[in-house]
Amino acid sequence: MKSLIFIFLTSLLVINCTEVQEVNTISTVELKKLLSKDKIQLIDVRTQREVKQGLIETALFIDFFDKDFLTKVNRAVNKKRSVYLYCRSGNRSGKATKMLLENGFEVYNVIGGYTKWKKENNK
Repeated sequence: MKSLIFIFLTSLLVINCTEVQEVNTISTVELKKLLSKDKIQLIDVRTQREVKQGLIETALFIDFFDKDFLTKVNRAVNKKRSVYLYCRSGNRSGKATKMLLENGFEVYNVIGGYTKWKKENNK
């Protein structure tokens, strides 16, 4: 019984001491404002097929499903500047955001992705 309590308390300590990096997000409205002011590092992580359906003109295209996704990102962007990611709805770019955070990038996930961008900018 003492062993189980020790394992439980040790597990709690490990869980509480693990650093959790918070995912930064940005709305499509905020993104549009940024794009109107500055040249930002914007990456579209959708597939080629999805990109053919429309894109944000200044975005770089790096498919999240490419086996060398991280290598391509490292080659394409300046790690010292913020990186903004979007996909169709925000799910894949959220996963990519976590990956880039773990690799030392300052990164923002665009909430709602291209679907929301298109809806807001086709009014």
